[in-house]
Amino acid sequence: MRFLESFIMVADCGSIAEAARRLNMTPAALAQRLRALESELGHVLVTRNGRVVQPTTEGLAILDQARALVQGTRDLRALAANGVPAGQLRLGATATSLTGLMPTILTRLSAEYPAIEYFVQPGSSVDLYHRVVDGQLDAAIIVQPQFAIPKATDWLTIRNEPLVFIASERAPELEPHALLRQCRFIRYDRNQWGGQIVDRYLIENGLVVQEWLELDALDAIAAHVDCDLGVSIVPDWAPPWPAGLRLRKLPLEFRDTRRTGVIWRRSGPRAPAITAFVKACAKGIRPL
Repeated sequence: MRFLESFIMVADCGSIAEAARRLNMTPAALAQRLRALESELGHVLVTRNGRVVQPTTEGLAILDQARALVQGTRDLRALAANGVPAGQLRLGATATSLTGLMPTILTRLSAEYPAIEYFVQPGSSVDLYHRVVDGQLDAAIIVQPQFAIPKATDWLTIRNEPLVFIASERAPELEPHALLRQCRFIRYDRNQWGGQIVDRYLIENGLVVQEWLELDALDAIAAHVDCDLGVSIVPDWAPPWPAGLRLRKLPLEFRDTRRTGVIWRRSGPRAPAITAFVKACAKGIRPL
C-alpha cells in the first residue's frame, strides 16, 4: 500500500522531489519504491523528462484502481475499530496553521486516541479545500472560503484573524495609510482568500499603493518587511511568527477578518476519527 501511495503522490505532483517532500522521504528512497513497484507489476509506470515525471500509459491504466485500493485499506482499518477513533487520518494544513495550530491539536489528539495515525498535507487553502471536497483528505485547517461549502462537508472556525499593518521599526513614524501611500507595498497574494480580504481593504479605503512584490507566504512577507523592503497588510496569524523580527504591528479596523478553521467530510468509515479531530480543534480555540 505504501508503494502504491508513493506512485499516486508522484503522479499527482509530477515530480519525485515534491512527492518525496510531501511524504517526508528522500527522493532516492521514493525512486527506489517506484522501481520496486514497477518490478513487481512488470511495467514501467512513470517517465521522466528532466524534472517532470508523468505516468506512462500503463501507469495511467492502474492509477484509479491504485487509489481505490489505498482508500479501501484505510477504510478497513477504520471499520475494524468498531466506532473507536482509529486508522489513518489524512489531513491538510496551510503553512501558518501547520506551525501555529496543528502541533497543539495533534498533541492533544494523539494523547487521547493513540490508535489514530496521521498524514498531513501542506498546501494553500484553495488546494486543500478541493482535496477535502474530492475525498482525497478527511479534513483540513484552512482559511474559510468566501462562498458556501458543499452539504457533504462542515466547517468550524478556530481563529478570527483581523488585518494588521506591518512596517519595519526603521520606517518613518507615520500612520499606516500615510506609509502605505509613501512606501513600496508587499502584497499578500490575491489568489489566496486572505489576500482577497486585504485587497478589499485597500479598495474600500481608496488606497493606491506602490505595487512591488506579491507573495503567498506570510512569514516571507514579514521577513521582507523586517528588512525595510516595504510595508504590508496581513492577517494577524497564530504564532509563532519568524523569530528575531523587529516590526511595528498596528491593528486596522475592517469588517472582514481572515477566519481560519477546519473543514471536514461529514460521513464515511473514518467518521469517528474525524469527529475526534474536530473536537480537538475546538479545544484549541484561543481568544485573540
